[in-house]
Amino acid sequence: MSQSSCGHVKEHIKSVKPSSKGCEDCLRIGDTWVHLRMCLECGHVGCCDSSKNQHARKHFGATHHPIIQSAERGEHWRWCYVDEMYVD
Repeated sequence: MSQSSCGHVKEHIKSVKPSSKGCEDCLRIGDTWVHLRMCLECGHVGCCDSSKNQHARKHFGATHHPIIQSAERGEHWRWCYVDEMYVD
């Protein structure tokens, strides 16, 4: 995976802790998810775009927090929703 930097990295990546051990929105409504993503601005854990609810993307839409990282074991990547690119 090729990675680059975007203008959002310095301003929107904070030292955060995951808000839950699963998709917090799916857990609240009693639903399931495919993969987990964590917001690097506030720690919100949401489900990925392959999940039917796409809570990570909905979190971005509601908060405009642009950068997520995979919350899956063994995956080490970050994504900027605004620039639609992998970031360092």
